[in-house]
Order: sequence, then C-alpha cells, then structure tokens
Amino acid sequence: MASSLLSPSFSSFLRTKKDLPLYAFSSQRCFKAVPKRIRCSVAAPQRQPSTTGSVRTAMTMTEKILARASEKAQLSPGDNVWVNIDVLMTHDVCGPGSIGIFKREFGEDAKVWDREKVVIIPDHYIFTSDERANRNVDILRDFCQEQNIKYFYDIKDLGNFKANPDYKGVCHVALAQEGHCRPGEVLLGTDSHTCTAGAFGQFATGIGNTDAGFVLGTGKLLLKVPPTLRFVMDGEMPDYLLSKDLILQIIGEISVAGATYKAMEFVGTTVESLSMEERMTLCNMVVEAGGKNGVVPADSTTFKYIEGKTSLPYEPVYSDQKARFLSEYRFDVSKLEPVVAKPHSPDNRALARECKDVKINRVYIGSCTGGKTEDFMAAAKVFLASGKKVKVPTFLVPATQKVWMDVYTIPVPGSGGKTCSQIFEEAGCDTPASPSCGACLGGPKDTYARMNEPQVCVSTTNRNFPGRMGHKEGQIYLASPYTAAASALTGYVTDPREFLQ
Repeated sequence: MASSLLSPSFSSFLRTKKDLPLYAFSSQRCFKAVPKRIRCSVAAPQRQPSTTGSVRTAMTMTEKILARASEKAQLSPGDNVWVNIDVLMTHDVCGPGSIGIFKREFGEDAKVWDREKVVIIPDHYIFTSDERANRNVDILRDFCQEQNIKYFYDIKDLGNFKANPDYKGVCHVALAQEGHCRPGEVLLGTDSHTCTAGAFGQFATGIGNTDAGFVLGTGKLLLKVPPTLRFVMDGEMPDYLLSKDLILQIIGEISVAGATYKAMEFVGTTVESLSMEERMTLCNMVVEAGGKNGVVPADSTTFKYIEGKTSLPYEPVYSDQKARFLSEYRFDVSKLEPVVAKPHSPDNRALARECKDVKINRVYIGSCTGGKTEDFMAAAKVFLASGKKVKVPTFLVPATQKVWMDVYTIPVPGSGGKTCSQIFEEAGCDTPASPSCGACLGGPKDTYARMNEPQVCVSTTNRNFPGRMGHKEGQIYLASPYTAAASALTGYVTDPREFLQ
C-alpha cells in the first residue's frame, strides 16, 4: 500500500512510475488488438500474426479526445493534428487583439466559423474608469453585434452590476455555470487558466491571440498531442484540506516546469469524492506547472452538475486500461497538511504551520481559483468556528453574479441559517465586491483590492509573481480559502487547524 511507504517528508508522498506498475483505471471503452488468422498452404511455414498496420494502441483520455476531434482513429504523443474546436472563449483583455487578427487575415467583412461556438465574456478590467479598459469591452460589443454572436455576456452599467442581467463575471467559472463545458469536447480560450474546464472530462487549454484569430475564421487549430502525467490521489480528505492544498502540493513536488506541454490526469478515490468546483480548482492551476491541460474523468458528479445547463449531446471518454503514461505519481491525501506557496513562485511550497511567523497586511479571497461558491462557504466555516474578527483587511470578490447571489442567500451549514455575507460582516470583512477577476492580476490602479503598496497578502488566487496583484514589491502567499480565512483572523500565515479542530 502507498500509505505504508510514506514518511513525514514531502517527497515521500509521491512515487513515480519507476517504482510501481502502471496504474489501471477503469474504462468504459477500450480498443483491443485482434490478431488476424492467416491461412497457409501445407507447404508454407506457419507465420505469426502481424504486429504492424491497423492494430490500435490503447490511448489516454487526452489522446482520445484529440483523436476524435481530428477524425483520427489513433494518436500518440508528439503527433501534430488539425483539431475541430467545439468552443472558443475570449474576454476583454485578449478579445480585441484576436478580433483584430481575424479581420486582418480573413477580411473586414468575414464571418466567424460558427456564431454559436464563440463565447465572449468580459471579466478582467471591468469596474474601472480606465478608458482603454472600457474601450476593450466596447470593441467586444461591436464585434458581437456585427457577428450576431449568441453567447456574449455584456455589461453596460458599471455602477451596478446587477442591472446587467447578461453579465456573468470570471470567464472560467461562467463557462461552467452557463453550460459551455461538456465531457469529451475541445474548449480553447485566450486565457491560460482555460484549463479549468478539464474538470469536466474535456480537453481545455489556453491559446494566444493569433491562434484565436485563426480559430474564429476556421474552427480549427493545429495542435501537438501532449504526453500524459497521471496523478493518483487516494485516501479520505481531511476536513482541513481543500483542492487548493492538493494542487499546491503537486506543483511543489514537480515544479513550475514539471509538466511543460504535458497533460495532467487526476484520478483516485479522493478525486472521485471531490465536488465539481473542487475539481475545477485542481485543473485550474495545472498551467502553473507548465501543463498543457488538466483532466478529470467524467462521472455521476459531472453529469449531475451539467444536467439542465446544456441541451447539446456529449460523449465522455476514458483512458484505456493499458494506456501509456509518461509518469505516474501517487499521493495518500490523508497524510497531507495545509500548504502555501511562498513568494514569488507557485512551486515555492511550504507547510502553512512553518510560516506562522510571517506577518501579513491583507487577505484576498476571489478569482477563478478561489472565488467560487464553495470557496466562500469554506472561508465562512472558519470565521464561524472562530467567532472572532479579522485582524487585517479581508477582501472578498465573488467570481460571478451567481456566486455573489449565493454568498447572500445560501445558509452556511451549522450557522443557524446565517449566510456567508452575514458571517463575513460579523467577522469584519469588507463587503463582497462586484464579481470580476478583480485584483488577481493587478489591473488598472483603481481596481478593487489592488496592491498599490508593497504589502504582504495571503490570497486564494493562482499566481504570486512580482507585480502579479499590483505593486512589484508586494509579497503573495497562495493558499486555500481555509488558510486564507485563518490568516485573516490572526494577522499571520496560519494553519486552519487552529480553528477547525
């Protein structure tokens, strides 16, 4: 058993392919090579069946999805294929550039390949007086009207986001909530965290403006098939851990370059027990390890989440039992502890309890990584358990309108009917802000909660490079919503077990 080989050190939570046999994950569909029987004359010597030609090799999930999208029977890592795209997403930061390239290459009067497969979501630099940021949204609006784009989530009234029924917020969360994520499909977006959608058992990755301009005109893109790393996570998830701890653990183990242009497939009993939002957190940060895409096999949890959100048919795929993985890593999740990523890299991992002397100036809870409904419920759970007030400014930025509504309407379990917003108010947090990407990537200087001074912040976001949230001398500790809330209560980086046990 893996757990019996684990020691308290980080490296002992992991075993690679060299140490154990290939992990066989159950598959609903497998290709089996069937040898031909060769008829021979009496005088001819008996020959063995051919091992070349049309014999199919077992494939991973990612290989299967790309094979189907490229209309190929078989693909292997390193193959370059033209892939048919199911959904292309862009937003206010990269959309104008992608549109410009599309018009330059295909013509001013060209039409997109499919107006119902293009999803445009303003979300990054929204609630600002910056004229260039506002102009970007105007460019999106003009293009969507010109092209009759079906899925454009517009915002016009910046003073009251609720006055904009079409406005959603953070693109990666909105894609899931609005039914654009479906198992077995290919979803591309002009944002590196498009890999979030891999939680639905699909191939999802970020692309640049040039590629997006080409996809707008053709619906296709040339992609290289990535090899797959498999991460097997078993064991009961402790009640003080969240998916953010798991992905920070993995990135700390393999480094920010450990999965460069590789697929990261997540399986195991722990993964199967995760909610869709927690699976989204897991896949969201694979790009922080250099990953091309992250993927979780679709199951009943996936199908239940999707139910009622889309009317389009979809077909999930699963890795074959004999699929080849570049490496395999095993974790006994029951042995893990809350972790953080210290400045200035997502792989600069440390136990939260090892950073208890780090004094902080603020806490930020939000983004595509840590601004979902369950992230705020987790933070509220810590505040409720403590019964105390925060000691540093604590900023709350719901990812989408739906998340914002959930914060104000859904009772927190064990609270006697109190909502997250009520618990946050009692704890002395800032009032939940308008849904957007907020200060996750800095933005214009008037962006809510932007770090305009060289402060120390514990954040539920995904990157902590110098200047990421504003000031280039700011220090960002990436953490789970549990750890972020616990740190807000003490004014220091704090292990959430101080309040949850």
